[in-house]
Amino acid sequence: MSVRTPSSEEPAETVHRAGFACFVGRPNAGKSTLTNALVGQKVAITSNRPQTTRHTVRGIVHRPDAQLILVDTPGLHKPRTLLGERLNDVVRATWAEVDVIGFCLPADQKLGPGDRFIAKELAGIRKTPKVAIVTKTDLVDSKALAEQLIAIDQLGKELGFEWAEIVPVSAVGDKQVELLADLLVPLLPEGPALYPEGDLTDEPEQVMVAELIREAALEGVRDELPHSIAVVVEEMLPREDRPADRPLLDIHANVYIERPSQKGIIIGPKGKRLKDVGIKSRKQIEALLGTPVFLDLHVKVAKDWQRDPKQLRRLGF
Repeated sequence: MSVRTPSSEEPAETVHRAGFACFVGRPNAGKSTLTNALVGQKVAITSNRPQTTRHTVRGIVHRPDAQLILVDTPGLHKPRTLLGERLNDVVRATWAEVDVIGFCLPADQKLGPGDRFIAKELAGIRKTPKVAIVTKTDLVDSKALAEQLIAIDQLGKELGFEWAEIVPVSAVGDKQVELLADLLVPLLPEGPALYPEGDLTDEPEQVMVAELIREAALEGVRDELPHSIAVVVEEMLPREDRPADRPLLDIHANVYIERPSQKGIIIGPKGKRLKDVGIKSRKQIEALLGTPVFLDLHVKVAKDWQRDPKQLRRLGF
């Protein structure tokens, strides 16, 4: 079993490599946080509730010797709704197309049925190298970490495959994140950069803006509305008649929930909650787009949208 620690020395390479890596794992295994840490900027929304990621976000890591494109997929899980089934299809389609798969397993949770479910699926993908990434190492002591590393090594053996690498990381503590990139790069094919220098993601801006609004909306409603929120940006237009040195971008977005009773939760007493969502997400959007923004938010009901194929399509799934 090869577990990587900072002292491992890699041979110097002169060739340029470029390719795709995807992070998989149970919901809330730290995939989005890791993507953001590797890219060095926020490209994937994070939340401490499962199933936050719905779109495949590509974060792009630029290095002198390589370009690593990170595909962030939703957490694979046993689906209970049509939305859940579609999210799982997205995951499997992504696995078939990437050069390396990183399986994220939190250091602070024992391997469970959900991990085995994913590992079994991975065992069926023969050709793609699989790297086990032990996330959240800042939450455990060295003994617990060692036990988790052994258990993960064992899991691969039980299912008849060997991990290309097993790497413990802490995205929050910025431990071994750079090392992880060093180990993923040699598993990519040789080739020129696939995206221009400076690009951090290929997500359309409108999708990223919608995700930032959804992240802010999820924040205060921990238990009440875990998956019932979808956000659609209806339009993004520069305001006319503004001087060139004082531009303003008008963004009109709808926050969709499933039932009328949820409207009050999102809006809050005297509209305070929705106002907070607007303030918080506007700051993030301005940082992302580099321009002042006027954000107009409306809350609408799309009845049982997670189970309705027509509504799922309309909301971008």
